[in-house]
Amino acid sequence: MASTSTKFSTLPPKDKAAILSITGLAVLVRLYKIWQPSSVVFDEVHFGGFASKYIKGRYFMDVHPPLAKLLITLAGYLAGYDGNFDFKDIGKDYIEEGVPYVAMRLLPATLGVLVIPLSFLTLKAYGCASLTASLGALLVLFENALTTQSRFILLDSPLVFFTALTAYAWSNFQNQPAFQSSWYWYLFLTGLSLGATVSVKWVGLFTIAWIGVTTISGLWQLLGDLSVTPKQYAKHFFWRAVFLIVVPVIFYMLMFGIHFICLVNPGDGDGFMSSEFQATLNNKKMADAPADVAFGSHITIRHWNTQGGYLHSHDHLYPGGSKQQQITLYPHKDDNNLWLVENITEVEVEARALPPVYLKDGDVIKLQHVKTYRRLHSHDVRPPVTEADWQNEVSAYGYKGFAGDANDNFRIEILESKSKPGKAQEHVRAIETKFRLIHTVTGCALFSHKVKLPSWAFEQQEVTCSKQGTLPNSIWYIEYNEHPTIPADAEKVNYPKVGFFKKFAELQKVMWETNAGLIAAHNWDSRPEAWPYLRRGINFWIKDHRQVYLVGNVFVWWLSTAGLVIYALFKIMTILRWQRGYNDYSLPSVQAFSGKVGTNVVAWALHYFPFYLMKRQLFLHHYLPALYFAILAVVVSWDLFCKNVLRQKAITTVATIGLLAIAVYIFVTLSPLAYAEPWTKDECENARLMKHWDFDCNTFPTDMSSYDASSIANVSSVNGSIVGDSSSFQSPDDVSGEEVPPRDEL
Repeated sequence: MASTSTKFSTLPPKDKAAILSITGLAVLVRLYKIWQPSSVVFDEVHFGGFASKYIKGRYFMDVHPPLAKLLITLAGYLAGYDGNFDFKDIGKDYIEEGVPYVAMRLLPATLGVLVIPLSFLTLKAYGCASLTASLGALLVLFENALTTQSRFILLDSPLVFFTALTAYAWSNFQNQPAFQSSWYWYLFLTGLSLGATVSVKWVGLFTIAWIGVTTISGLWQLLGDLSVTPKQYAKHFFWRAVFLIVVPVIFYMLMFGIHFICLVNPGDGDGFMSSEFQATLNNKKMADAPADVAFGSHITIRHWNTQGGYLHSHDHLYPGGSKQQQITLYPHKDDNNLWLVENITEVEVEARALPPVYLKDGDVIKLQHVKTYRRLHSHDVRPPVTEADWQNEVSAYGYKGFAGDANDNFRIEILESKSKPGKAQEHVRAIETKFRLIHTVTGCALFSHKVKLPSWAFEQQEVTCSKQGTLPNSIWYIEYNEHPTIPADAEKVNYPKVGFFKKFAELQKVMWETNAGLIAAHNWDSRPEAWPYLRRGINFWIKDHRQVYLVGNVFVWWLSTAGLVIYALFKIMTILRWQRGYNDYSLPSVQAFSGKVGTNVVAWALHYFPFYLMKRQLFLHHYLPALYFAILAVVVSWDLFCKNVLRQKAITTVATIGLLAIAVYIFVTLSPLAYAEPWTKDECENARLMKHWDFDCNTFPTDMSSYDASSIANVSSVNGSIVGDSSSFQSPDDVSGEEVPPRDEL
């Protein structure tokens, strides 16, 4: 096989001129007025906020891997950003705070620009004519959703870029002679691009699946090629495994290594992580604690199964039920987490003064809240949120000097299978012993689960006493342990040191569980069946009679969807004809259509259909990687149609220009929604090409005279208020540290 690499340096002069011209046009289109709006737009709330936390080194939790966020942070840091802007609200002004937001937006915008020449080069690798490759690149360029998404501090433009880079590298790899330097290079670039894609969003797993399917197909074909020796086949297999499995895994893990290096301080996301993980952060490291826990010890008790934190109380009462003092789980260290372990026959002074008597399995204890003197208490009253018959309320009850009652009594039940083998299975030891607390009167077990209490309890996690709760949610352990009479040289314990691989594995699990938990309805969510025909978009921003609304170029979307339908009908027809004895696949044109178009259709399917299996929130921008492959598929189909049906260059040129003209017209019509440009209400209504599109034309004035000269020149000079209900701007993928229950004072 002769090498047919589509590197820029190997292109003929006319293709070089075409790609330079198209790239220059892409710079103009994608960077046009990149500074507007000059306030926070949509998910810049999160991804800009993450940049602030990276710069400050404050740990946060996000469902997406770190690569794109690290790149955005680097862009801001190099532009002088100090991390002091909080990106808290959509519409919050950048200029007043001196935020280098343009530099941060330039990172995704530049990657969006680079997708355009990659599209051209990929189509050339598929054998498309220069005219058709130019059409494909320009359809990607004049796609409104891709343009809008690339102009803000968001992750989808980097995702599409690395997806496009993977497609470019893989299409070129398949054109190289085996085991030549170019073969190794494009295979390595494919693996590197796969690692980068999945390091931006886990949607990159679909790209890996596509490469995996085509790799297996290619190896299967090689197995049937008798000219390939077993030694050569093993070499094919080995290098594909190295570059397509090992390289992406190493790259992915390296990004998390950088992530951990940057985030060394406690932050609002550390509550998602285990105590061992948190102990690796600055100021979260725990001092060694006496191993053995005694009556009279001051302790903190942590929940084992959830990351809700410490058993906690504060001087606030339940508004209903018993109206006694609240008991919650709280993720941060606080004096309100301290409890005194009492023997049921002793009072506080005796418990602290007597020589230590260590706790063992079966001991009945009382737990007195150190700050308020009230004791942990349960009774046959329903909890404030989980009002199930098998759940009892847990409260803090009593006062200083009050001896308490039987409802304060809890029995320790050591769980040997969960505790560290040895002493921790025999008596209670800090950190090492896992136990349940059984209420002696009702038989229920102290329990917590991932249910938040309302604002009257500061959205902290609910604690109940459960008669039928799952075992993991009723497991507890002691972290802090102090007793005045325990000798200073007594045995001490601490959390085991956590290395990179354990932190990495834990974070992947937390990301997965949090991502799966995003099932609440959202104002702008949509389901996969609505994406191919562009039923609705996403409202990003409204201010000063301008609007940013994510909507695609309906012509490009429908054209690409039509191409997919045509390919499906073609496959059905050829299968039926094959059953009737016709050998259509002997024709080169049919082979090309089935192969070159087919690989992109498979890529589209693998980036689209898995979303039907997801119950989490989904949005139009999740379709963008699939859309990219759908555009490639329809353009390759058009190229084959021109070569095998139209044939005449003049007709082909006119038809191609006609398709492009329609796409450009639709792009320009909808462009005010991408660029936050002045628009009139009538122009807005006329641009509503589908009745389901729900952008708000009432945002815009009736005539352009309503925009004064200064506001048209610079949106940032107008400091209007947000139009409409701010709840409509709820941002998706809201799984940053802000979901951790806030501190009491909030």
